[in-house]
Parts: sequence; structure tokens; C-alpha cells
Amino acid sequence: MDRRSLRIGITCYPTYGGSGVVATELGMALARRGHSIHFITYDRPFRLDGLAENPYFHEVEVSNYPLFKYPPYLISLANKLAEVAEYEQLDLLHVHYAIPHATAAYLAREMLSERPVKVVTTLHGTDITLLGSDPSFRRVIEFSLNQSDGITAVSRHLAAATERTFALKRPVRTIYNFVDPQIYRRWSSEEYCQRNSQRQGVPVIVHISNFRPVKQIETVIRVFALVVQQVPAQLWLIGDGPDSAVAHEVVRELGLEQRVCFLGKQGSVVPYLSQADLFLLPSRQESFGLAALEAMACEVPVVAARVGGLPEVVTDGESGYLLEPGDVAGMALRAVQLLTDRTLNRRMALSARERAVRDFGADQQVAQYEDFYAEVLQT
Repeated sequence: MDRRSLRIGITCYPTYGGSGVVATELGMALARRGHSIHFITYDRPFRLDGLAENPYFHEVEVSNYPLFKYPPYLISLANKLAEVAEYEQLDLLHVHYAIPHATAAYLAREMLSERPVKVVTTLHGTDITLLGSDPSFRRVIEFSLNQSDGITAVSRHLAAATERTFALKRPVRTIYNFVDPQIYRRWSSEEYCQRNSQRQGVPVIVHISNFRPVKQIETVIRVFALVVQQVPAQLWLIGDGPDSAVAHEVVRELGLEQRVCFLGKQGSVVPYLSQADLFLLPSRQESFGLAALEAMACEVPVVAARVGGLPEVVTDGESGYLLEPGDVAGMALRAVQLLTDRTLNRRMALSARERAVRDFGADQQVAQYEDFYAEVLQT
């Protein structure tokens, strides 16, 4: 399909998490392909290149008047979306998450009566799996989605869940999350040693998340506690969030202080994944599992829970193992197998990389977004 250069506004949560990562990576990829990209949010997305002129960043400032008990971010965001759309002559607004972003985009479009923009909403999970079942949000989510000119979801599982949950006027298009295989690749030992090497000559298990309860950080640690009874290993925990204190407490409770490394938030996870032998993701729910995909691209087999969209990413028995949520013993058993059988580990590592590049490479997924934009703009 022929594609023209577009002027696109992108709104996402700029904090550490899969949706913000994907939105930022998408925006930067679109900019490299000749589109003018404008991020509109309350803070600079943490993976956004601050040196490049395009994409551009427009900060949403929220006034804290004494009249308001809570700062009115929705109103401030809608006003900024309309302002940027009008000044920059945007063709469309691509918002990630229904609440509050799709609602704000609808309000912005209504304010732009002379030159309305199209609105594309991408769903990442929590807005459907959690907020969608909350009566306080359900009607406004459904309304906002139906006011969008196009809706995408990051997995078939999430698309189907959305269509079951809401009465929608249009189907939800599945466009998977993605990685750039040139960036997400396994570094040589010389490369990662120049940057950062925490490795101490033993197998390394990595977990990356925003440490929310759904990520089951305590389960990660308890699986690891069983693993180290048979295999001397390290656990690297990358990220931060509300369950960080719980994680530290469980590590102390199990006497694992010398084996567990809390590495905090990292702008680039590739140096750490390049040293990993296994990626562990026992989440209670995952609409896609971007962290697992990033690990696979870096030749790291995955042991994860069989939930949500993860079976669309991890092929059980080929690029890793999928087990029932909460199966601590089963996950530990599979982890020990992968850490002790180097032939098995290497076979799965190469299979993981192959699948990540073949099915989830940035070029094919970004091209799908471009085609979807063209469809929306023609309606």
C-alpha cells in the first residue's frame, strides 16, 4: 500500500511499562520512516531519544487549583491534544490505553470542528481486563472506544476479550507488539563487559517488570528459591514498582540476599539479557508479554505462566515453557532443566530468537500500523 508522510500525535503513559515502551518505540520507528511524530503526555517517555528533533515532545501541564481535590489531568490532556493537533496540523491522534487517553482524544477532536483529526486507540490490557469490569469505568470506556475511528489490540486474546466485554461498532484489529532485531540481539561477552557485567560465573535468571501485583514478583523469588537448591544461580530483578518492598522482604525471609540483585529501572535491558540464561515471567495476567519477547530476541528461553497473550508469543516446548499460573514447583523444575542442560538451552535460545525476528520484527508490525492509519484516514 502506498504510504504518505503523516503528522501523528501519540499519547501514552510515559512511565516504565510495556505500553509506554511500545508507544515510544513505535513513534521513533515511524519518525525514521519519514512521519512527523509528536508525543503529548505529562512527562518525556523514558525510552524517547532526547537528542533527536523528530519525534517531538509536548508536555501536558496540570494546574493544581485549590478547587480541585484531584488535578484534572483528563481536561488538561484534552486541551493539549487539541492545541497540538491544531498548531501542528496533525492527521491523527494515536492514543495508548482507553482511560483517560481515548476519552481525552474524543474531547480534543470535538473541539477541532474546522479540522477534526482521526483517533486510533490501542489497547494494552489493564484498561480491558481490569477497568473494563469496573462499573465506575465501563460505560465511559465503551463510549470512548466507539468514538475512536480505529481500535487495535496487542494480541488476539486481548482483541477477543475486548469484543466480549463491550458492545463495539467496529472490530478490533490485532497488531502485535514488536522488537527491533538490530537493537534486541545478544551481545558478545566483550560488548556487555564494557557496559556492565554483574555476572559471577553462575547461571543467571532475569525478571523484568513494573513490580505490580499482577506480575507476581513474590512467585518469581519463590521459584528461584527452589532452583538454587539444585543449581547455584543468580536472580536479577530489573524494574521497580509497588511490590518492590514485598520483594525485598521475601528475599530476606528466604535468606537469598547474596543471590538476588535488585537492578532498578534500566533504560536499556539488552546488556543484562545478553548475560541471562533464563527469563522468568509467572504473571497472573499478560495481554502480550513484551518483556518475554525482548528476552527471546536476545536468545533467552522463557519460563512463564500460560495466561492471556503469552501463548501467542512463547511457543511451549520450543522457545520456552508455559505452565499454569502459580505452579511454583513446575516452573522451578523447568528452570532447572534449562539451566543444567546446555544443549536444550541453546536449542530453545536459537528458536526464541528466530521466532522473535520472524513474527515480531519492528518492520512488519510498524508497516501494519501504517496500513491501518491509511484505512482509518480513508473512512
